[in-house]
Amino acid sequence: MNVLGLAAVAIYAGLNSFVLIWLAVQTGLIRQREKVFMGDGGNPRMIRVMRGHANAIEFIPITLISMTLAALLGTSALILHVLGIMLTLGRVLHGLHFTAADAPAWQRSAGTGLSFLAMVGAALAALIHGVMALGV
Repeated sequence: MNVLGLAAVAIYAGLNSFVLIWLAVQTGLIRQREKVFMGDGGNPRMIRVMRGHANAIEFIPITLISMTLAALLGTSALILHVLGIMLTLGRVLHGLHFTAADAPAWQRSAGTGLSFLAMVGAALAALIHGVMALGV
């Protein structure tokens, strides 16, 4: 069993869980501040923070699932750490952009780019190691 690989994934699963908790808290705080207690209320600030939170939900689970499968099939811990760092840094940068009322565009671009590269890398690692495990 690839204990070091699984340990790497566990670290980034924990860190990205905290990113999701942070985004949930920020969404709740903005919801209270803007007095929008259901949906987005058409409030641009609420729409922004909700979209940032939703985007994290779109990226984090599938990337971590792919990383876990890749680890189980033998992907090196170093590769998994690189993917995990890219995902985590990407999600933090992206989250900072969406939780701020006004934020520099580079945060969104860098966050999305890093997250996307992590997702693609994790998908490729899982696919390649999955095919190799079949002996194809």
